[in-house]
Amino acid sequence: MDKNLKKILIVDDESNTRQALVRYFRGAFDVSEAENGEVAIKLLKHNDYDLVLTDLRMPGADGIGVLEAALSKADSPKCIVLTAYGSVEKAVEAVKKGAFDFLTKPLKLDKLEAVINSALEAREKEQQEVDKNLSLISNSSANMVVKNTPKILNQNIVFHSPVMQDLYRDVMMVAPTKSTVLITGESGSGKEVVANIIHKLSQRKGLFVAVHAAALSENLLESELFGHEKGAFTGATELRKGRFELADGGTLFLDEIGEISPAIQVKLLRVLETKTFERVGGNQEIKTDVRLVAATNKNLWEMVQNGEFREDLYYRLNVVNLELPPLRDRVEDIEDLAKDFLVRFATENGLKVPILSSEALAQLKKYNFPGNVRELRNCIERLVIFNQNKAEIMYDDLPENIRNYHRNNKAFDEIDGEVIDVEFNINFGEKERILKALEESGDNRTVAAEKLGISRRTLQRRLKEYGIN
Repeated sequence: MDKNLKKILIVDDESNTRQALVRYFRGAFDVSEAENGEVAIKLLKHNDYDLVLTDLRMPGADGIGVLEAALSKADSPKCIVLTAYGSVEKAVEAVKKGAFDFLTKPLKLDKLEAVINSALEAREKEQQEVDKNLSLISNSSANMVVKNTPKILNQNIVFHSPVMQDLYRDVMMVAPTKSTVLITGESGSGKEVVANIIHKLSQRKGLFVAVHAAALSENLLESELFGHEKGAFTGATELRKGRFELADGGTLFLDEIGEISPAIQVKLLRVLETKTFERVGGNQEIKTDVRLVAATNKNLWEMVQNGEFREDLYYRLNVVNLELPPLRDRVEDIEDLAKDFLVRFATENGLKVPILSSEALAQLKKYNFPGNVRELRNCIERLVIFNQNKAEIMYDDLPENIRNYHRNNKAFDEIDGEVIDVEFNINFGEKERILKALEESGDNRTVAAEKLGISRRTLQRRLKEYGIN
């Protein structure tokens, strides 16, 4: 046996399927087999594999058990799960737990081989990137690594607050892979910046191409994404390549994914599943190697429940979910963001860089910034422009809505003559919603998080805060 061959483990309780896969891949890989989940878990304890290919439904220890055993290893293999069509939701759960991808039976061997090769390639690149990042973290404090990251990437985003440090570590882990990423968060919170960082850390050689779905009509969006042939419609005087072609080998960022029409949803699903598309007015299949990063400020799961968004597309997009917190939940970052914007806009306009007075900075930290980082950026730009002769920006220089925020937004309300802490009242309502979602989902935290429109990590944090076991 060639020692350079990648080692794969094939797990399936159906003997015919397992033997067919073993015969097909033997020679290309160092193949081992297991007739059930229990045998696979024992093999994983004593052997190292580069990839595990496992059936999902098996008696006893199922594919999820095999997946968890594989991922618990220090040098964990990539995992691909196989499932029947009716168990796609369970397969998506496996992907969320860490599986590289899933395929439905009956299998197309050429497609399976392509996915296996992609998984092995991603594992090799991921190991190199993670080793490098872990080396950085071990040689320096985590805060310093995170703090320096915006300068390295030349991006206006700060990872000082604990919630952003958690996000950054997730970004470091997912960036080197080929996984589709869904970034959720309020408008102006920096979703496109995070998408760009994912692209830069992925080391993909192609371009980072952004498309803002809400700004285009259905017909224009279809042409923008897939391109069009000459004469495809009135005004199409020449062939035009779409964003999927332009981003080949790179990353396509599709913002406001919740705004796309059902017709575009179907076409997008096909691209994600087959890696091919056709230009508008054309019939030639075009292959594309694009990593899709989507973003939305909407609750896509709620849209699925209301029939406004395809469930199968939702699962394809929501392989890895990164939830970007609003600025009001990371007040620790406001000072550094504000200073960065001061330098940026003063330099761009050839002005001396002013500083913020302690009173002005304190008031910025009190403000809730409904427009998030975008609002802070616009605020600082106005302050720079209208205070060109000042070395220090004072409290009175702040916009009126920010200066008066503490007077227009009471921290307390009165109900039946009793003073009630509004923030506590809101949190109480949140706790009740969480408990209801857990009850309705049978204590399945992944499903409960989807019902609430938050990530599983956010749900775990809330459970800990409220002392819910």
